[in-house]
Formats: sequence, structure tokens, C-alpha cells
Amino acid sequence: MDTITLTDISFLYILQLASPGLPVGAYSYSEGLEMLVEKGIISDLGSLKHWLQAELHYGAIRLDAGVIVRAEKCATMGDRSTLCRWNLWLSATRETQELRASSWQMGRSLTQLLGKLQPDIIPLVNAVGNPCNYAIAFGIAIAHWQINIKAALLAYLHSWANNLITAGVKLIPLGQTAGQDLLLELQPLISNAVSEILALEDDQLSCCSWGLSLASMQHETQYTRLFRS
Repeated sequence: MDTITLTDISFLYILQLASPGLPVGAYSYSEGLEMLVEKGIISDLGSLKHWLQAELHYGAIRLDAGVIVRAEKCATMGDRSTLCRWNLWLSATRETQELRASSWQMGRSLTQLLGKLQPDIIPLVNAVGNPCNYAIAFGIAIAHWQINIKAALLAYLHSWANNLITAGVKLIPLGQTAGQDLLLELQPLISNAVSEILALEDDQLSCCSWGLSLASMQHETQYTRLFRS
């Protein structure tokens, strides 16, 4: 297992950036999980685990993480045109209105927050334009704070898994201990996913997310909803 070296400040930066308390609205999205629970496709801890494992292996979350790697590199180098291109590319990969809207909303919230916390980021954010995807904003932040890219991806995927597990705990429902046990079980897979994502070339960025897309499209018209996606 590779060793990650972080300064104390970098460690604190990534804790803040990946915190559930970061005001970007991540808690309000279930990424189709709400519809899957209503349909009985996800009904217990085992089926939730299977879904999250499949997403980490093949899902759209891998595209987000791959784009973070490229956004961080572009932001570090000051390559604004390529950064804009990756933002447009990521928007184009969103297969439903809800998934695109959630990425744009969280990206907007994070860029606004970063602009208030670190005003010198504003020119780079403005160069990307609006809408800005969340993964792009995340990449800009880790570049600005010089956070180790592997540590940043581990934190990003862990935060993503934690958010969906929390949604599952509410929707299925599950006990809090069961949710934490699942998060612990996913750690090796998250670590492996990060290693794979870091090794991907640009033309290898792909995903198999038709299940997520179908769930997301149906969620748009779901009668009773707790979540925005």
C-alpha cells in the first residue's frame, strides 16, 4: 500500500473540503436511490452494498473522480482552456436532468464558497464559467490548497459513499451501526478504485451507468420524495 504524505494544513484542508458539513447540499441528493428503494430493488443492507460496489467498479462516480484528476492538473498549470473543456465534457456525460442539475448546483455552491474563503481563486473560477460541475470545483480547490491528489480522491469517494449510505439508512431504513459497518467494508474498494482511476488515460474515461440513469429519470416524476435526486 502506497504511503500518502500530507502536511498538517493539507490534512485539515481535505477534511474540510470532504466534510458532510460543507454547505454544498450533498445531503439532499440520493442519486436515484430513493426510486430504487421504492421499487424494491434496494431493500436491505446487502442490496445497498451491491449497488454501491457496482457504482465504484463501473459507475459515473468514476468519471467525476477522473475529471478531478484532470481539473487539479489544469488548475495547477493555469491551463484554463483545457479546464473549461473538461467542464463541458463532464456536463455532456450527464444522462438525466437531475444528475446534471445536482452537479451544477453543488459546483455553484462550492465555487461561491471558495470565492468567499479564498478570493484569489475567483479568476480561475470565472474562467471556467457557469455552470461549473462539482468535480471541476473540487479539483480547483485541491490544486489551490496543494492537497495530494490520491488523498483528495480517497476523501471524495469516501464522502460520496457516506452520503449515499446516509440516504440508505433513512430510506430503507437501516440502523446507524449497519451504515457505518458498510462504510468500513467499502474502504478497500474505494482504495482500489482510486488507484485504478489515477492510472487511466483520457480516452479510457468511461462508465456503465444505465441503472443509475433509469433510476434518476424515474425519480424526476416520483410522487413522494425526500431527496432532490
